[in-house]
Amino acid sequence: MGILRKVCATLTAVAFVGVGALSATTSADAATQVAGSAQKSATAPKPAGLPPKAVTKAPASSTSKLIAKYKIDRRCVTKGRVLCINKKTRKLVYLVNGKPVQVMDVRFGAMKTPTRSGVFKVYRKSKNHVSSLYHSKMPYAMFFSGGQAVHYSSDFKARGYNGASHGCVNVRDKNKIAWVFARVHVGDKVVVYSK
Repeated sequence: MGILRKVCATLTAVAFVGVGALSATTSADAATQVAGSAQKSATAPKPAGLPPKAVTKAPASSTSKLIAKYKIDRRCVTKGRVLCINKKTRKLVYLVNGKPVQVMDVRFGAMKTPTRSGVFKVYRKSKNHVSSLYHSKMPYAMFFSGGQAVHYSSDFKARGYNGASHGCVNVRDKNKIAWVFARVHVGDKVVVYSK
């Protein structure tokens, strides 16, 4: 009777876990193993620090689709970190090694104070910057051309596209710009264009 019980238990365990996975364990042992592995996968740690809607390790085909969707300039698709800013689509796409990692809404300077187009580098970062010229807060500022910077704008968040900057690239989402600010280094590429 004892041998028959072990044989039945082994067959149950094999059916429960997979053919050839167990050879001489009881169904109770198999159930414990399966429950333990299910619990581990359910409680597996998630990547920390990613904001909502971040694109992570997109396959090549979806990377191509994102590049086409956001009309990313070919000068942005390069090694390293790039702030790719399209005036026409009003999007900033943060790329790492040619792959889009984060996308955010942006607005630009008014007609009298336009945002410069071209290829630049981040030459200074200032987390809690206040404009010395306009006395306005510019959190998470990443300067790329003279006094022009990519930064969070509470006015953009409140009024949307009804306002404009004095030439800076305003970002509406504080969490996203904070996340990008933490990863961008002085010397990283900035491309501002209309396409």
